Amino acid sequence: MKRISPAAWRFIYYGLAVVLAVFTYFYALDSAHIPKNGDEFPYTHITRLTAESGHLLPLQSQLHGMRNTKPPLLFWQGILSTHWGAQWTWWNLRYPSVIYTLLTALLVFLLAHRLAGERRSEGVDPVETGFIAALTYLAFFSTYRFGRPFLVNPAEIFWFFLPFFTLLYWRTQAFDSRLIVPLLLGVEVGMGLLYKSFALVAPVSLALSLWYLHQRQYRWSAFILKDALKVAITVIVALALFGLWFVFDPDPAAVWREFIVGENAGKFGAQGGSYLGHLLWGGSSVWALLLGYPMNAGLLAFPVAALGWVAYRRPLSDAEKLLWIWMGVLFVVFCVPSQRSARYLLEAMPVLAVLCALSWQRISRWAFVASLLLCGGVLVLLAFLSWRLQQAMPGEDLYSAGYWLLLLMTATLLLLGIFHARTTRLVTNVVVLLVMLSLAAFLRPFDGIAGNFSAGAQRYAAGKEVWVPCDFRAVDEGYRFILPGAKIHGYFAGAPLSVGELASRYDLFAVQLPLQTPCDGCKIIGERLEIRGRHSPDELKRILAGEVFEQLFVKELLIESSGVSQVAAKEEGCR
Repeated sequence: MKRISPAAWRFIYYGLAVVLAVFTYFYALDSAHIPKNGDEFPYTHITRLTAESGHLLPLQSQLHGMRNTKPPLLFWQGILSTHWGAQWTWWNLRYPSVIYTLLTALLVFLLAHRLAGERRSEGVDPVETGFIAALTYLAFFSTYRFGRPFLVNPAEIFWFFLPFFTLLYWRTQAFDSRLIVPLLLGVEVGMGLLYKSFALVAPVSLALSLWYLHQRQYRWSAFILKDALKVAITVIVALALFGLWFVFDPDPAAVWREFIVGENAGKFGAQGGSYLGHLLWGGSSVWALLLGYPMNAGLLAFPVAALGWVAYRRPLSDAEKLLWIWMGVLFVVFCVPSQRSARYLLEAMPVLAVLCALSWQRISRWAFVASLLLCGGVLVLLAFLSWRLQQAMPGEDLYSAGYWLLLLMTATLLLLGIFHARTTRLVTNVVVLLVMLSLAAFLRPFDGIAGNFSAGAQRYAAGKEVWVPCDFRAVDEGYRFILPGAKIHGYFAGAPLSVGELASRYDLFAVQLPLQTPCDGCKIIGERLEIRGRHSPDELKRILAGEVFEQLFVKELLIESSGVSQVAAKEEGCR
């Protein structure tokens, strides 16, 4: 029997790792508790109302000052994937996001494979480098957090990475093309603008100009004579595509007022203080943005930080210089608005994954060990919280043997990577993916029987007005999946209200209480387990002081009141 070569074993290993990554991204996609951004709720709200209107335009919303908050392509995507709202589930809203993310990972694989192929003489394996790049991109926590929910990020990252992929993958022919490639780039960028904003044409056009200029070895005359028109064609086509929104929307004045002025120009204001003060100090400073790339990498923050040192210490290839230019342009451009966030650097994360893969063997092993130790800390926390939660709910079988086996398997692979030097780089991405899968498995009970109201409670609430707590705009959209058929309204949960105060205002309402707190005298229709995602500064201090379990987990009661005394109009708290 012919022995399988080490190269074949590696190929099998990476193939299984890709299967794990795909499974991780689709697992629990219908969950209300996946890592995400709060913008998913307003986008879901706009999509639902627009679908109910029967027209693609104008966009519909009941949120104050939040209708044309993004171009229409995301909302049309949601309308299409839910069949005009007929299949209204988180899964239907989100699966196109995962497809976009996996397509981006495929582009990352292809580009890393192509660039590594130019270094075969150095002993670099192009196939392995491609796999490392794709797995690294999928192991970034920002990819997991923003690449699965119903957000603009998965699509915008794909469409804004595609032009740079096109130029670098077909480098000579693409850079020399006078018309076809510039037109193609314009369509690619235009699709990104229709998902995100016309403002993204600024960093994209600047980066493209610098790429063409670099290709001309920084000879300005050659760039102006031969390449400036190409960039102009790309920009004109992209903006023309974006301009179709104004052409087809029945109310273009509202688009201008709400999106161009309100959503975009508003980000250049001082935001409650001096522009220079916000630039240099605080959570929205340029220094906070500088940490954006390692922060986006999540558990891979240490290898990403080490990559900068590696790039500084050695000569870069032409392709690597171009990739660093795109990352630098995004950072510089997004230093200008007064709102600065690591989220604005997401478009560069595919490029960062390629750069990591190309320098994977040069990055210090201790950077990977640090990431594995960080993964170990997360596993310990998950195990502790799982045990505490099971202890607090002895009557519920929250976590199966399979869950604990997953934690054990992840820990075993993690220890192998720490103590066996030859496997450290090999297993790091897989361990990170397994930790993210463990996180999803830990949260799964909150979507099962324990995390949902009973079928009887759902039938009781169907057709009735139910008031639910809101700590972010449009959070009530999530309750439409929990209480299907109910008429959902939101009350503002920022100011704590007692059960008695809520009972005097609402006939049927949901309220969150600590797990061990009784509700004496309450007519409880239903009860479910919930995990809190937003905390006040005081609650965050308590978490840091050790009250992790007490501040994270609550029970949510669905209560009917017979003593409503306030008959005045009730204000919506989610709008």
